[in-house]
Amino acid sequence: MSLLVGNKAPIFKGEAVVGGPASSLTPDTAFKNISLEDYKGKWVVFYFYPLDFTFVCPTEIASFGHHIEKFRELNTEVIGCSTDSKFSHLAWRTHEEDLKDLPYPLLADFTGENARNYEVYKESTGYALRGLYIIDPDGVIQYSVIHPEAVGRSAEETIRVLQALQTGKLTACGWKPGDKTL
Repeated sequence: MSLLVGNKAPIFKGEAVVGGPASSLTPDTAFKNISLEDYKGKWVVFYFYPLDFTFVCPTEIASFGHHIEKFRELNTEVIGCSTDSKFSHLAWRTHEEDLKDLPYPLLADFTGENARNYEVYKESTGYALRGLYIIDPDGVIQYSVIHPEAVGRSAEETIRVLQALQTGKLTACGWKPGDKTL
């Protein structure tokens, strides 16, 4: 399968730590099986990050959480994913102050299958690079970007690109909502 923009997205799946206040999460309530198929009819921002308990990762994960209402206004769900276990995700959500109220799921990809399917698995380290995909309501990849481990992504830029995609029109460099389309 080719991950070129315009092609169908691979079906991601697995157990995730659900969104919401970490104080209400227990091993009985924290985990849920999710799949891309659960989000039919919605836009999806699906992104990978290297590892829990690191330095750059919580900054971008929290930023996507701070912008969740804007994503949802745009009929978009956000899902984060790393090759850590669901137990690591739960422990991190419980102990990292900026992630305690994360409003979206973190998918566990302990085997690396999802990261390999999305072509971001780094064999030499055993974790994923910072891949981000915007998938349309029909399951088609409309945008992708991959950053190295040391460079975080911008939730604001992701929202801008999402809004541009949702116009269905040509948008100039730096286009913002309210600007003319081409």
